[in-house]
Amino acid sequence: MQQPSQFPIALGHADWRALAGLAAGAVLALIVHFLIFHLVRRLSRRTKTTGDDLLLQSVYQPSRWLLVLLVVMAGMEAMSLGPRLAQWWAIGSAMALAGLVGWLALRVAAAARRIIELHSDITVEDNLAARRRTTRVRILHRIVQIGIIFLTIAFMLLAIPGVRAIGVTLVASAGLAALAVGAAAQPALKNLISGMQMAFTEPIRLDDIVVIEGEWGRIEDIRLTYVVMRLWDDRRLVVPVSYFLERPFQNWTRDRSDLLGAVLFHVHASADVERIRRAFVDAVQANRHWDGRVATLQVTEQRPGALELRGLLSARYAGVVFDLRCEVREAVVAFMRREMPDAFA
Repeated sequence: MQQPSQFPIALGHADWRALAGLAAGAVLALIVHFLIFHLVRRLSRRTKTTGDDLLLQSVYQPSRWLLVLLVVMAGMEAMSLGPRLAQWWAIGSAMALAGLVGWLALRVAAAARRIIELHSDITVEDNLAARRRTTRVRILHRIVQIGIIFLTIAFMLLAIPGVRAIGVTLVASAGLAALAVGAAAQPALKNLISGMQMAFTEPIRLDDIVVIEGEWGRIEDIRLTYVVMRLWDDRRLVVPVSYFLERPFQNWTRDRSDLLGAVLFHVHASADVERIRRAFVDAVQANRHWDGRVATLQVTEQRPGALELRGLLSARYAGVVFDLRCEVREAVVAFMRREMPDAFA
């Protein structure tokens, strides 16, 4: 005796017509989507900004398959499926819908980040405002990414009846579970919350010049839980974000991009300070990194038989103040070796 199929699908003429109409609807959805985006792209090319082009490029793929899925879901209502297959289709279509919506949301968030970064050029000299916007949008973008991924997975799992029932049962013990997870993941949660706080308090920004534990470098990247600092010799120092909220550090570019630098000279007590001062000012004024603000030299300390001279100078932005200090120091030492050899302590 022939056993009946476990998942019988008996398609009549009406069902075959519905299936053909479903395929035609999916193809029509692809054509309509292509025509709409083709028209919108032609309109976007007439604008001077590139933001609309980036947004269209980002949402093209997820919106296309989302439209096809919606058309197929509407067409499936007219088909008579078996109870088991209908249940599988309901679960699969709900999970696919949640996944496509999450994909679309991720692409929109990424496009928004790129658009803001395009309008925030951190390569210019006075880049304080640009660094502030770029830092904030990068941290917030990662927070939004985590939220979208979490919600997408949650909605996909909730489409499964068994998982939904388990989830309702687990709500009762959510308090104990939260305490256990919180205790086990305290360092990670601490850095995660610190990353969110850093997006608004802004103790550091991208491209800031900072000194941490005696290491001088530039903030290269700010993640949600850690910060990457590029040191002067191209090493990378990875620091938890909670460090910048709990411990002291030096930020040379917190409020402005330009910066003062100091150069120290130790000379004999009988040295002609005025001649050294003129040589220092001339060397600063002749340097391409000087911004025209500060160039002065003073006696800051006197020891038996020796003087300490401190020269102050200013650079256009913090990234070149180190080069300015070194080049001026070399020029003044060369002058003293050539014109005042007896001035060395």
